[in-house]
Amino acid sequence: MNLRRDIKPITYLKNRTTDVVQEVSEGRTIIITQNGEAKMVIIGVEEYDRLQSALALLKIVQHSEANVKRRRTFSQEEVFERIERFIEVENRRKVRRAD
Repeated sequence: MNLRRDIKPITYLKNRTTDVVQEVSEGRTIIITQNGEAKMVIIGVEEYDRLQSALALLKIVQHSEANVKRRRTFSQEEVFERIERFIEVENRRKVRRAD
């Protein structure tokens, strides 16, 4: 990020909205200030999607760490046994539906 180039006052956004859209669509992130204080960040949709995916992954990691601390874990063997039982039950249901 180039602070001189990427931090703009709100009047820049008001007067040059088309330019802002073009710059953001080219991958730039723009910080908009009001009265000298940062008020918003404008990012492209693709970058927003990447950030949301990263946040979702971090939440999963956080929940996983909490489960490990509380000793709410299963061995690999237990997990595979559960999956195999689940598959067997689903296969039996499919056979019953087919009859």
